[in-house]
Amino acid sequence: MADLYEILEVPRDASTDDIKRAYRRLARDCHPDANPDDPGAEARFKELAAAYEVLSDPEKRDRYDRFGSSEGFDLGDPFGSGAGGLGDLFDAFFSAGSGPFGGGRRGPSGPPRGPDLEVTATLPFEGAVFGVQTDVTVRTALRCEDCTGTGAAPGTEPVECPDCSGVGEVRTVRQTVLGQIVSAAPCRRCGGAGQLIESPCPTCSGDGRIVQDKTYTVDVPPGVDDGSTLRLSGRGAVGPRGGPSGDLYVRLRVAPHERFVRQGDDIVEQLSLSMAQAALGAHLPLETLDGWEDLVVPRGTQTGRTFRLKGRGVPHLHGRGRGDLLVVADVGTPTKLSDEEAELLRQFAALRGEDVAPADEGFLSKIRSAFS
Repeated sequence: MADLYEILEVPRDASTDDIKRAYRRLARDCHPDANPDDPGAEARFKELAAAYEVLSDPEKRDRYDRFGSSEGFDLGDPFGSGAGGLGDLFDAFFSAGSGPFGGGRRGPSGPPRGPDLEVTATLPFEGAVFGVQTDVTVRTALRCEDCTGTGAAPGTEPVECPDCSGVGEVRTVRQTVLGQIVSAAPCRRCGGAGQLIESPCPTCSGDGRIVQDKTYTVDVPPGVDDGSTLRLSGRGAVGPRGGPSGDLYVRLRVAPHERFVRQGDDIVEQLSLSMAQAALGAHLPLETLDGWEDLVVPRGTQTGRTFRLKGRGVPHLHGRGRGDLLVVADVGTPTKLSDEEAELLRQFAALRGEDVAPADEGFLSKIRSAFS
């Protein structure tokens, strides 16, 4: 292995902080995720990690300075998960999920992420079926334009925290019978941000953000149902001092329809039929969400009979095609009949041999009720 000091580009009398800063700078530049087209990036990054593993440990550095070789050191896996290993140091330096290394993990270094927000949007029934654009307004934290989100007064900049050297985390090493134990805690001086604001922005008082109402236009896909939630990434509140934004969750409420009821991806409609239409059949115009259809009602239709119109329901949210429109027959019995209508029904009953109440039963019932 080449000289470890040359690998880290530091002089042999470099301090521990100088070695740490050099490693952070070179590791960022040489990380494989930042150099996807360079096949040698991984090897250089591991070489840096191995060099830092030796020179950051006073005992190992002393042995290296005396014997001039890194051979014989039990470096193990430079990215291992053991206490005090470079896996811990790597987490401390590169754990911000939004950086170029994008590991999805986040440590204390850097401004914190803004909170997620939630808002409710009410959609018309047709909008939930076919998709719609709707506006939602939310009270949120937005970037302060006067300081561009840094929190520092115009003309000034945040400075690196001297206590944690910009890491945002303070680590202590304790020697025990089991070996070195490394403990970490957010830096108290900077609150884990890694920076200090010496001259706060007067507009946002150094927070880097202001609270205002913000309106977003949401594209609602076809087929959403009541209670569905849409996640708008990065539309939540901005984090303090330039921190990344949280997400905005839009809870959907679907207004009821005067005729249609949704069952899964099917739509159900009640069709009122007269006794004559149900008995003799009929051709009826039926209004659907897609327009008018000609519904053929066969003779002898009973209450509860369902007519299925394929592909006239709700689009499948996670697939192709649509549900069906289910038209359920509801045969109504007339409650008010003229004398002529009543006589025709009696003749109809007589032809079928059915017993019905005599014509004067209504009058006799009134008399019985009066004397009961």
